Amino acid sequence: MKRVIKSWIPPAILNAYRGFRSDDIRFQGHFLTWESARAASSGYDDEAIFRKSRAAALKVKKGEVAYERDSVLFDHVEFSYPLLAGLLRAACARGGNVRVLDIGGSFGTTYRQFKAFLTPSASVRWNIVEQPRFVESGQAEFADEELNFFRTIEEAAGAEAPDVVLLSSVMQYVDHPYDLIREICSIGARSIVIARTPCAMAEQDLLTVQVVPPSIYEASYPCWIFAEAKLLEAFSAQYRLVASFQESGGSLQSDQGPFELRGFILDRKSSSRC
Repeated sequence: MKRVIKSWIPPAILNAYRGFRSDDIRFQGHFLTWESARAASSGYDDEAIFRKSRAAALKVKKGEVAYERDSVLFDHVEFSYPLLAGLLRAACARGGNVRVLDIGGSFGTTYRQFKAFLTPSASVRWNIVEQPRFVESGQAEFADEELNFFRTIEEAAGAEAPDVVLLSSVMQYVDHPYDLIREICSIGARSIVIARTPCAMAEQDLLTVQVVPPSIYEASYPCWIFAEAKLLEAFSAQYRLVASFQESGGSLQSDQGPFELRGFILDRKSSSRC
């Protein structure tokens, strides 16, 4: 498990579909390589996004607002019930005590959602793998006895073996997503919860460019739309599909056809050895 995840697309992306029309965020073009998709993208100001995300998360920590998602502030917690079902299912399997490895989890948005929904008798250990500047700030300003931050999957899994791995709106923004999947499977967690992942009923994955409107932040960057069967096949040697679900947002559209934001709950096969 030596592959280092060196960079993550900033968190404020697919969650933003809620509250925006589906045509506000566009998916343009069909590219054969990640490099060509990057060349057709404008990029993003990751420093500005980092500052905005940090400021919003600090407001929640200080109790000034109830919740934040993608640096947008809310007066109530926005729950994703299918995602919570997958995490709570993992918690129930361990008597209400669960260790979560959250890949690309920002400053703990899903952690706070889970904590708000969790029964008082349950407990959680939540480890986030993120970009270096998120990790540095996370360790200094947000980490506590339950929440911690790491730069690599290897480092996080080595510090504490997870019961469940959370992949929420992250695989589509990695240049080699199937390498990431192999690394995740090698950990041997009992469950994997996948959320907010673009999938289409197609034979092959589509590499496109996602264009974000200025109302969120002005940027464009490469994005995979996965062939659902192919994506699940990558996990199938070691994990079985327990449940699948459609995320809020309905059917979306790229230049190459419709797709959906999908989620999946996977359990490790008892006979599998990672």
